[in-house]
Amino acid sequence: MFGTLRSVALCAFCASNALAAVAAVKYTRCGTGPPAADLVATAQSMRADPQAFAAATTLNVRTYFHVVTTVAKRGSVTQAQLNDQVKAHHYSRVIRSLTLNPQQLAYMNRSYGPSGIGFTLVGSDYTVNDNWATGKYDMQMKPALRNGTYADLNVYFLSDLGGGLLGNCNFPENVSPGSAAFNRDGCNVLAQSVPGGTATPFNLGGTATHEIGHWFGLFHVFQGSSCSGSGDSVSDTPLQQTPTQGCPTSKDSCPSAAGLDSINNYMDYSDDIW
Repeated sequence: MFGTLRSVALCAFCASNALAAVAAVKYTRCGTGPPAADLVATAQSMRADPQAFAAATTLNVRTYFHVVTTVAKRGSVTQAQLNDQVKAHHYSRVIRSLTLNPQQLAYMNRSYGPSGIGFTLVGSDYTVNDNWATGKYDMQMKPALRNGTYADLNVYFLSDLGGGLLGNCNFPENVSPGSAAFNRDGCNVLAQSVPGGTATPFNLGGTATHEIGHWFGLFHVFQGSSCSGSGDSVSDTPLQQTPTQGCPTSKDSCPSAAGLDSINNYMDYSDDIW
């Protein structure tokens, strides 16, 4: 139930919003796996009869940020600096080598705001753990750090997410508190992808926006990698066969289908844009 409601809440956030993330030489934009069959079926039902799934006019998501670093990167963000995130998220500030920049929340609100979705930062915390910082110990880290209900967003900014991966997130599911699905909920994001980080050209905050799209139930715009079928199951997203690389001015991977590729969509793989 909660998973479906989370997806319904995102009906308005679809193809025309700007950004993405790209699989360049150094970075892999997204490690989120394919959506489950029942989620795809729900998305296709929403596309067929959007009024039946009409969402509230506005939605405010309680949000928790968790910064997890290795011992070697201890001290790159203080608790006071994390608290400043709440007070000054509209001001850009780069703090040493690793920061949960005040503009990350602003970027998220800028991205989703036109669709009536906003994020309120309820709390931030800082943890030093060499294992957890790699993103390979989610079933230890997330139950220990997460806050709120399944309707609340938890984002984990990890200093050493390996393999060039920028982020991953879990699609919504029907869960019960304490279940494995509940415990693995939330998004992992490479900490250096926040605004002002070093993960160029993915250092403006777009990775979090992209992964949160999956948390809401959105697919990649190239879902299915085909020029036929339902694509990402959003009615105004043209069919797209391949992810976008770099920052092209135009792209059409399905010339036989209507519309150009959604290169400015947050759920594509383009470079970050502000």
